[in-house]
Amino acid sequence: MTRTIGLDGQWTLYYFPQGDHQISDPEHLKTLSLQSVAGKVPGNVELDLVEAGLLPDPYVGENIYELRQYETYEWWYERELQVDEPIGSRRVELVFHGVDCMATYWLDNERIGQSDNMLIEHRFDVSGRIKQGQKHKLTVRIQSAVIEAMSKRYDPSSRAMQTNYEQLWIRKAPHMYGWDIMPRAVSAGIWRSVEIAVHEANEICDLFFSTMEANTRQAVVQLFYQLHAEPRRLQNLQLKLTAVCGSSRFEQTYPLHFTYGHLRFAIPHPVLWWPRGYGDAAMYEITTELLSGDEVLDARVDSIGIRTVELIRTDISTIEHPGQFMFKVNGVPILIKGSNWVPLDMFHSKDAGRVAEAIALAVDLNCNMLRCWGGSVYEDHDFFELCDRNGILVWQDFAMACAMYPQDPAFQETLRKEAESVVRKLRNHPSLAIWCGDNECDDSYVYMGLDPNDNVLTRKVLPRVLFQHDPYRPYVPSSPYISPEAYRLKNEDAYPERHLWGARDYFKSGFYSMAKSHFAGEMGYHGCTNLSSILRYIDEDHVWPWKDNEQWVTHATAPVRGPDSAYRYRVQLMADQINELFGEYPERIEDFIIASQISQAEAKKYFIERVRMRKWHTTGVLWWNLIDGWPQFSDAIVDYYYSKKLAYHYIKRSQQPVCIMVDEPDSWHVRVKIGNDSNQAAKGTFRVWDADSNETLLQGPFAIEANGIGELGAIRAPRSQQRLILIRWEIDGTEYGNHYLQGTPGFSYEQYKAWLEKIAQLPLSFQADQVGV
Repeated sequence: MTRTIGLDGQWTLYYFPQGDHQISDPEHLKTLSLQSVAGKVPGNVELDLVEAGLLPDPYVGENIYELRQYETYEWWYERELQVDEPIGSRRVELVFHGVDCMATYWLDNERIGQSDNMLIEHRFDVSGRIKQGQKHKLTVRIQSAVIEAMSKRYDPSSRAMQTNYEQLWIRKAPHMYGWDIMPRAVSAGIWRSVEIAVHEANEICDLFFSTMEANTRQAVVQLFYQLHAEPRRLQNLQLKLTAVCGSSRFEQTYPLHFTYGHLRFAIPHPVLWWPRGYGDAAMYEITTELLSGDEVLDARVDSIGIRTVELIRTDISTIEHPGQFMFKVNGVPILIKGSNWVPLDMFHSKDAGRVAEAIALAVDLNCNMLRCWGGSVYEDHDFFELCDRNGILVWQDFAMACAMYPQDPAFQETLRKEAESVVRKLRNHPSLAIWCGDNECDDSYVYMGLDPNDNVLTRKVLPRVLFQHDPYRPYVPSSPYISPEAYRLKNEDAYPERHLWGARDYFKSGFYSMAKSHFAGEMGYHGCTNLSSILRYIDEDHVWPWKDNEQWVTHATAPVRGPDSAYRYRVQLMADQINELFGEYPERIEDFIIASQISQAEAKKYFIERVRMRKWHTTGVLWWNLIDGWPQFSDAIVDYYYSKKLAYHYIKRSQQPVCIMVDEPDSWHVRVKIGNDSNQAAKGTFRVWDADSNETLLQGPFAIEANGIGELGAIRAPRSQQRLILIRWEIDGTEYGNHYLQGTPGFSYEQYKAWLEKIAQLPLSFQADQVGV
């Protein structure tokens, strides 16, 4: 078994403007009088400067712009290390799980390698160089990503957003150059752990489990294995598998003829892994032992989920050719209800400390899918393990977003290596449902009048990697994917999966209500942050008013100062969405916050329930988004400080496995519908009533089949009538609740605040007087 020795902790960090000194090796550092601070690993250089008192808090006010001066610096990390454990002649590697980004590495002043990708791990063979009990020096130089980007050649066929052209060649998280949801924080650092790996002569190198068949009678699992073994051992090698999940147990020993191969084994009456709401996310613990006769040479334990995942999709969806975009798990159609997963922090060394609490929010909301957006990093095993055990499917974009990336053979090779590393790392996780080539890059091609199907990266490079390393998992080239036929039609309505943003006007406008796509990969609406959070990141003299407020613009989010920022409109948009619903712009910040959160909450509730009530024409929505990665005014329903907006509570009700909902008026009536997104039939009783008069509008028993959609009745409802309808139902002694806002804007803000008290008292209650606080 590979032993690891951690090298995290405090290093020394030297820094200076790149080009001020020409340093050829670490020994040269000693001859210069350079600034240095304590460098934390894992860490980011800006956080070290803040800790040293050299930078103000970048999360507050307009301090984020102070980071730009360091974009053209270089950074040198150094530390001593000593290994006191026996090493002998074993193979030894230095493993850097995340270095941002253009790095060169030295051990005892001898260069051992370099890297140019923050998104993957880097390994360097140092066998024979590290001696037991001897002190060694490890040095890492990180050069400016911006300067490196300046050295590249750019072509008319490459494109990025206004402030993001550096992202085209440099393999960093795209959002780091600035986005509408994240500030410009280009950063540098050793952002994930560093360790020494000491290998054994006989070792299990790689195992890959694939579920080929899964039903209640039998599961067939294929195992790919690769081993290291001494040649003298080859005649007697065996692989012993022991798989246990509750009372289900499988054990078998297989003779091996080589150090690489495939095995297939069948587990009778398996316990299957299901997405949240459809059953338990059952995990088998599989112990794999490498044997030579009766001697155990190596062993490892993996957790796997036995399930199949299919994506049933068409290239277009039109009246003549009705389309589809449906996930099936274990042969069962799954209605997807979940969120886009965006950066947890602008400084990714802080991600690991935030992931568990963020996943707990998704679990509480009953999300059954998270989409790892292509503008971020690839999450580590801790994220996927939490999704595995909580039944959350993961849609994984490759790290490309909103751009047309180089088609150059050198960049193709860079992306191929990146994809290979990421795919091999993550492919055993049962939560990983789909690979996607990028975020909105197909859209970028169409915007420029070019055919996205000429993009060799997502049409050739990535599919080849996946065929080689993960051939049984679904893949889609982009989100949204614009197929050759869809491109020919020049009609967004023909895309089976879309990102539904539009003008972002009234959330029940025709853009949303008449959208013909089957699956919404993105769909969001603004909601103002709670006052207690605003007071933490906006300076006191800039808290109010919202209009012409540069700190609000900065946190809306503007990557650059001044009138040229492409995202200045977002504060005004938030205010306009309030005015759209209530016919006014509030004059007090407290009212602005509450009105904005009501607008957001009603919008996202509508988006989710619209999908549920049109099941199976629509098959999923991934709303934007769960939690902020820095303090801002945004579409997130939980802010950076984990403070929940009103939308959180509305979504929690709308995403219950069994939910009673009210559709939009038609023919003088609204229809009351019930959706069951589970594998169990349900029955109970329900009541629908007017919130003001307490008049019962509809009531009675109900029964709904597993994974079904049904109608409970109709209520007379002219479009001109504004009222709040409350809903309560009971299943097996447990009560549930929901509401429906009937009518068209503008609604009375004061009336809605009174209604909010009644909405809050429904099952899954919350404190109405804490909304916006």
